[in-house]
Amino acid sequence: TMSQRPTSERPLLGHTVLLVEDSRFASEAVRLMSLRSGARIRRADCLASAERHLRSYCPTVAIVDMGLPDGSGARLIERLTNAKPRVSALLGTSGDDGAGELAMDAGADGFLAKPIDNLSSFQQLILSHLPNGMQPSGLRAMPIDTPTEPPDVLAFRDDIAHVAALLAQDNDGPTLDYVAQFLGGLARAAEDHPLEAAAA
Repeated sequence: TMSQRPTSERPLLGHTVLLVEDSRFASEAVRLMSLRSGARIRRADCLASAERHLRSYCPTVAIVDMGLPDGSGARLIERLTNAKPRVSALLGTSGDDGAGELAMDAGADGFLAKPIDNLSSFQQLILSHLPNGMQPSGLRAMPIDTPTEPPDVLAFRDDIAHVAALLAQDNDGPTLDYVAQFLGGLARAAEDHPLEAAAA
């Protein structure tokens, strides 16, 4: 049972969101939207870290990036689909076309395409998969989408430094595949077209 009841202004009050996302930049957008919606948020940056989180608590919402450093998010979505109790709202996320189908095939309830920058769509997608008892009561005013916070330059730099460190250690095929996928997702989230072209 949830200790706090959701309200129309904070429709995710009482919920815990587990975000499994390797990009700090992409995480920041979801973190701000979750907090503005009233939810608590925990972040894991890989499958192994997500498994550790899941041993200690059961989130009501899980948002899983499809491309993670230690494997595909589809694996985690499949596992969470069959877990008892099941996460109430299980969503895949990616900046890649075609990843939505992969997430849904693995058992996700829905899919968030990156960049995730619209608060009302974010709330609607999650709420549409929560059981009635977890919904805010009464009519819900759609949030006015205030201009999104400026992009988090430090998180962006962190992501670039992460890639540079990976490439300094290793530039074999699997590492390059992961780096290209990571930078493509980061570029779409940051709407950085030259970086997107470079990643491609």
